[in-house]
Amino acid sequence: MGFCYPAEVLRGRPTVRVGATTALTGLLTVVVLSAGAEQAAAQFVRMSTNPKNILEGNWQSCQEAGSHYTERVWDHVVNGVPQFEVHLGPKREFAIFEGVQDEHREHASPANLLKPYRVPMQGMRARHRWEIPSLKLAFTVTLGGGARTDCESWYIVLEPLDKPSQ
Repeated sequence: MGFCYPAEVLRGRPTVRVGATTALTGLLTVVVLSAGAEQAAAQFVRMSTNPKNILEGNWQSCQEAGSHYTERVWDHVVNGVPQFEVHLGPKREFAIFEGVQDEHREHASPANLLKPYRVPMQGMRARHRWEIPSLKLAFTVTLGGGARTDCESWYIVLEPLDKPSQ
């Protein structure tokens, strides 16, 4: 039995809704956008090495004018019903909230299911895995290397705790 991906939406600050890209298109987009010096917008490139993962890819939070880092929000919707939202950034902050809403939610809020919500650095490395039993999810983020000092690049995997059988 295969896993059916839900409709998905990425939102940014200000709230902008765009569809997800395929892995190949996303990879080409990263290569092209990485070449542009003025590209400081938040980037998410969906990649999948495992079709059972809900969300997998590279997330990049870059410094905008005014020294703020970018953030994206991914809405998880199944059959038209909003389930939860995943906040990527700014910088090393992450959040998962039940339900979906247009208003931004504070990551320090008790409603954030990820504790701690800010991933601590260990030297020059950072990695964290959260298990969220109430949503039957596991979320892993790993800081990646990169050539830009004004961006942080993360590899993220959102997966079911009990993966469906094939």
